[in-house]
Amino acid sequence: MEEEGMEEEGGSGGCEAMMDDQNHNNWGAGDYGRHLLGPAAAPLGDRLLHGPAAGPTAGTELPAVPEANGVLRGCEPGKGGAGAIAAAININASTSKFLMNVITIEDYKSTYWPKLDSAIDQLLTQSPGDYIPISYEQIYSCVYKCVCQQHSEQMYSDLIKKITNHLERVSKELQASPPDLYIERFNVALGQYMGALQSIVPLFIYMNKFYIETKLNRDLKDDLIKLFTEHVAEKHIYNLMPLLLEAQSTPFQITPSTMANIVKGLYTLRPEVTSHARELEKS
Repeated sequence: MEEEGMEEEGGSGGCEAMMDDQNHNNWGAGDYGRHLLGPAAAPLGDRLLHGPAAGPTAGTELPAVPEANGVLRGCEPGKGGAGAIAAAININASTSKFLMNVITIEDYKSTYWPKLDSAIDQLLTQSPGDYIPISYEQIYSCVYKCVCQQHSEQMYSDLIKKITNHLERVSKELQASPPDLYIERFNVALGQYMGALQSIVPLFIYMNKFYIETKLNRDLKDDLIKLFTEHVAEKHIYNLMPLLLEAQSTPFQITPSTMANIVKGLYTLRPEVTSHARELEKS
């Protein structure tokens, strides 16, 4: 399925009205069918349920019904009987998919997630001031459609896995850093990640609102900060703190701004571990 541009959905209300299942989507058969086919679907539905007496009067044309390779012209009462009705409702799978604008799990995996995956990659690895050649509007639209089509759980799982793998690579790179570069590289990794979250979290706002907050009772930003804490900060904090204390007593070893950034960041991630290091920020 080809991705479309950003659609005017009338704000979050359009999605809210549809959401009521495990991923907050309401796919009630009756109302959903009327929503897709409009008021014209009612006469045909009544005729199928109650027989010819409840349907249109003689001479009235039923609405055109799509078929596999185009449009099936209106089925006239009395011409074809049950066979005509069967033909009218025998919409093949691809046409039904088109009418309902369904995003299957295959569509999600082959079309939607790859676009999100590529955008996340660029956001996680960008440097301050870099131009990122991605369409925020398109990514926002991808997320919105996937949430409304019951793929929130899969998308959240993919996002967490993607970022976890990235942070594990960052941690390994830090472990290979020499002591004289360790502090600066940790500062870059911390700043780069926190900067990426400023774009990633808003792009996934619909998933956060209708899945993470509603079903998991959590917040996306908190979850992503926790990932950095678990996969980077907790693995390096006990190596980092002695170096910071040493740098404090060695003039010009690191800049005051680097010291302040690291201490503030670590305090946000692990206040119980770094509370005694707040004094570094004041020096």
